[in-house]
Amino acid sequence: MIRLLETQQLGNPFINIGIFAAFVVITMAVVIRVTRGGKKKASDFYTGGAQFDGRQNGFAIAGDYLSAASFLGIVGAVALYGYDGLLYSVGFLVAWLVALLLVAEPLRNTGKYTMADVLSFRMQQRPVRLAAATSTLAVSFFYLLAQMAGAGALVSLLLGISSPLGQNIVIAIVGLLMVGYVLIGGMKGTTWVQMIKAVLLILGAGLMTVWVLAMVGFNLSDLLGNAIDKSAADGSTTNLLAPMERYKDPIALISMGMALVLGASGLPHVLMRFYTVPTAKEARRSVTWAIGLIGAFYLFTMVLGYGAAWLVGPAAIGEMPGGANAAAPALAYELGGTILMAVIAGVAFATILAVVAGLTITASASFAHDIYNSVLKDGKADPAKEVKVARWTSVTIGLVAIVGGIAANGQNVAFLVALAFAVAASANLPSILYSLYWKRFSTAGAVWSIFGGLITAVVLIIFSPAVSGAKGSMFPNVDIAWFPVDSPAIVSVPVGFFLGWLGSVVRPDGDRFGDQGAEMEVRSMTGAGAEGAIDH
Repeated sequence: MIRLLETQQLGNPFINIGIFAAFVVITMAVVIRVTRGGKKKASDFYTGGAQFDGRQNGFAIAGDYLSAASFLGIVGAVALYGYDGLLYSVGFLVAWLVALLLVAEPLRNTGKYTMADVLSFRMQQRPVRLAAATSTLAVSFFYLLAQMAGAGALVSLLLGISSPLGQNIVIAIVGLLMVGYVLIGGMKGTTWVQMIKAVLLILGAGLMTVWVLAMVGFNLSDLLGNAIDKSAADGSTTNLLAPMERYKDPIALISMGMALVLGASGLPHVLMRFYTVPTAKEARRSVTWAIGLIGAFYLFTMVLGYGAAWLVGPAAIGEMPGGANAAAPALAYELGGTILMAVIAGVAFATILAVVAGLTITASASFAHDIYNSVLKDGKADPAKEVKVARWTSVTIGLVAIVGGIAANGQNVAFLVALAFAVAASANLPSILYSLYWKRFSTAGAVWSIFGGLITAVVLIIFSPAVSGAKGSMFPNVDIAWFPVDSPAIVSVPVGFFLGWLGSVVRPDGDRFGDQGAEMEVRSMTGAGAEGAIDH
């Protein structure tokens, strides 16, 4: 068995840099190739012209969804906490059943570019679009924090960069590359990057899974036993097969579960993927493909997590730059040495680039389409000017993401994504479900639900142990925490649903938007007229 180097990096940094550069060059070449030529329209930048079929979009959804949290964070969580770490995998996967059964098809039928298209379909445009765009930007920011933190952890491990300044420079480089993908490729180029990355990530994780299982004769019980023995030998008191080792408070566990299961259907960058297919049938088909790919991957993370606990050990993982986020690259190093580790880390790096590009284009589209065009220009903005605003917005978002990623560097990325899921579940999902399935849902209900859920979630996060007052918090030396659990979903999600109901009862729209309401009901359920929403 190869022993981990007693240094600050794994493998040969020059090989690692070479493989990183190869991934960047190849994916950038693909982006340039698929986006050159032809007349550029707003739909090309926002949705890739809705030219992708269900299978392609399913791979792109998997590429968008299987983020740094899925690969780096969950493997590390399983390696350190065992059963409790698997809860992330279960929650992230089950969330797609909600998306498939309740959201994907009607959302595609009633929207055009962004989530706000659906929420404002039968309501006053300005207040609803402003609220939806604000929520989109907030959720995207939290999700970007996780990806940028993952980039810092990954590259610091592979290049031996242990100084905070060096890691911050790495995060800045990732942010600039992210902006480059968006400016050059728009949604079409980003989608191709996500498809390529999904194939590479699933194949890489599958190869490592088969390798680990082969070492124990494909006997899962032996793998679990070896992991437990190694954990005990390292002095860990965590029972990797016992529940409630990390989440000792059942309220905290329920709150995190609510965030994971309900959050995916409110993530703006995932919802926007439903508009890149030409029909609602293809949207449903794409979710079916995504569930299969994502489900297979999360089965791999269980084996990889316990394999890391056995072959690397919790003690070694905890001492590496990046902590738990280093478990997957460290396992690859133990299995196949420098080359395999560099390839797997390169795939993880491509994962980060693809996801942050998707987040950036979603946030920039929301600002340009929902705020600039619909609010500031009354829906009459020149499409070319709107796309130009979206491009400048992507640059601004990139700079904000760099600053936020520097602040979040060192945090477990799976946990950071769970916070983004909590905000999405609180601010977006209640208004989406009400808009699609409740005729009496009003403009006031939408605005109250979005802002109420968003503010509640963000405030509770700020004053939770996730930010201050605990050993693993962002600011451990400061203590302003009064909310007892990390995830706010157990409070903020019910608040979002309650305020949506209350606003609709107190300030109903009446019959002001009756025709639009009837049209939305028919379109969302049958798809009639949905193709007219796309700007070909």
